[in-house]
Amino acid sequence: MSTISFSGVLIIALVAVTVPAVLAMVPRLPVPGAVLEVLAGILIGPSVLGWVHFDASIQVLSDLGLGMLLFLAGLEIDVTGLRGPLGRLAGWSFSGSVLLGLACGCALGLAFGAGQPLFLALVLLSTSAGLLLPLLKDAGQERTPFGQLVMTAAALAEVATIVMMSLLFSATSKTPADRLASLAMFLALLATIGLALGKVRNLTAIDRLLDRLENRSAQLRVRAALTLALAFAVLADRFGVASILGAFAAGLLVRTVDLTGQAPHPQFQSKLEGIGFGFVIPIFFIATGVQFDARALVRDPAGLTLVPLFLFALLAVRAFPALAYARRFGRRRARVAGLMQATSLTFVIVATQIGMATGQITRTVGAALLAAGLLSAAFFPAFALKMLQAELPGARGEPVPSNSATTPTYSA
Repeated sequence: MSTISFSGVLIIALVAVTVPAVLAMVPRLPVPGAVLEVLAGILIGPSVLGWVHFDASIQVLSDLGLGMLLFLAGLEIDVTGLRGPLGRLAGWSFSGSVLLGLACGCALGLAFGAGQPLFLALVLLSTSAGLLLPLLKDAGQERTPFGQLVMTAAALAEVATIVMMSLLFSATSKTPADRLASLAMFLALLATIGLALGKVRNLTAIDRLLDRLENRSAQLRVRAALTLALAFAVLADRFGVASILGAFAAGLLVRTVDLTGQAPHPQFQSKLEGIGFGFVIPIFFIATGVQFDARALVRDPAGLTLVPLFLFALLAVRAFPALAYARRFGRRRARVAGLMQATSLTFVIVATQIGMATGQITRTVGAALLAAGLLSAAFFPAFALKMLQAELPGARGEPVPSNSATTPTYSA
């Protein structure tokens, strides 16, 4: 048996500690932690210093981090928030993004040879919801109708892109009919499992058991939630569906079934976030930087040309349809929402990995997409925050009533 070294994991762990410390010392630095983690990964990886190389130990932890990130994403998305007037407005905007995404995907794929047009269109539709909530909180907008609209639009984009990626670009199912049948069977099985878990969860004996073991070493709620996430990821892979959908669906199911019971345990989610954001999720982002092939962009001038094209396409596909918000919130707020919707990093990372594995894009195109995603996450939220801060103090809008749908609260 070959010896597995954890020296690379140690360096990544040190970087994971350093990044939040830097952000705490420079609070005005308008860059999300995930962006700094990816950039730090590029610095310590083969592209620059060569201190860390992507090996088996890093790959396992990175895969666990990705699954945990998507599980927490599903756990924080309130599907009921997609209903009502704000949900319909976000839906109309997303429909416009779909049309623009197809147009940009065709232009980039056919005119510039950037990859499969439909795959590119799907990548351009994404929004990193986890990067937006801290921005909205800083501006005092997380509970206003405007903030609710932005998070609803981001949640819709996140759900739709993950489902469509699993449906259209599964690595195991070959034909569209096979993918559709596999996805339908997988979703049907998820619904069946969800109904069964819901009935079991309502049993008083189960509730007492979970409460009794909550604050002991057993940590039964946490173990059950993580086991469910792992099981759904494996199940999705067996059905020929991308495992990311399984982890994401597990988060949605845990929220729906409500493992926390009739009186939600205040520490349940914080424990999950401690495992995720305290350990494996930073490894995923830093490992993404380690894998980033900067030399492919430098060697290929066409790859460098694609970076601003992808960045402009993200802005056009997700920001332009946000003009539909101007009638209700004004032009300035519509532009702010557009910049926020065009912020995309997490799904871009996931999609480029799937795209390179399935032959939809080359390594050079994948590097260009990732670079564009990093630039969007680094600059678009900062510009949006400045526009919000330029408003008069009284222009923030009335808060949403306390009985309204909650917004996603995870961050990456």
